[in-house]
Amino acid sequence: MEFRGVMGGLYKISEWIMRLSVINLLWILCSIPVFFFGFMGLVSPSPDGLKAMLPIIAILAPFTLFPATTAMFAVARKWVTGEEDVPLLKTFFRGYKENYVQSMVGGIFFVLIFVIISVNYFFYLKQGSSLKILAVLFIAFTVIMIISLFNFFSIMVHLHMKIFQILKNSVLISIGNPINSIVLLLCNGAIFYICVTKFNFFLVVFFMGSIMATFSFWQFNRSFTKLQIKQQELEEKEQQKLEEAEAEAEANSEDLVEEETETRNSAVSLHKNDEKNRE
Repeated sequence: MEFRGVMGGLYKISEWIMRLSVINLLWILCSIPVFFFGFMGLVSPSPDGLKAMLPIIAILAPFTLFPATTAMFAVARKWVTGEEDVPLLKTFFRGYKENYVQSMVGGIFFVLIFVIISVNYFFYLKQGSSLKILAVLFIAFTVIMIISLFNFFSIMVHLHMKIFQILKNSVLISIGNPINSIVLLLCNGAIFYICVTKFNFFLVVFFMGSIMATFSFWQFNRSFTKLQIKQQELEEKEQQKLEEAEAEAEANSEDLVEEETETRNSAVSLHKNDEKNRE
């Protein structure tokens, strides 16, 4: 039964609320160790409680949080590409299983990068004024890696590539499309801020991850589609140039054949005139 008008709009909204909340809950359940230790650090009476939990979270994230996030992006990809009525549980766990190894390796890579950035940032921050400038550079590098992380998940669920190619392209896309990267960072930052500070973690549990994943893949897919169109236009122009060059080469070859024919005819006619003069 299909609803129309106001009822149809309300039904559509409620359906999307259900989809987003189910995927977000699955994401949290599959990442429960990371969220558990993160929550314990936040509610700890010690001011350094969260800092003490960070090493545990860093160790667990590649094996839980990254595969679960990849699975969430796999569902978001279906939604963005027009497959809205896909089975949520089946699609989520299929994406979790198929991309587990690559997401785990990518998770280890990103965790190591963020650890290296953090160590260097705090090291240079404690140095003299001349070396503190390097701390700012590490902040910029952190921003690039955060944007690359969103692109990493989008590329993994959308394209068939090896893990090294996924990591490389995620960074290149982040640097090569600065406007899209800034929009991606600002919008996801706004979503995160609203969910964490304004609604007492209600949206974190039910909507934050799924909304960020859907928006991130939509932004990536829009940029990727534009890139494909540009590439197709360049290929068409190159093909057109080749066809024009071939046509020009054929015309030149025909002109050469005509010139050779005329030269032969003139040589024959001269030869005949010589024979007549001899007679």
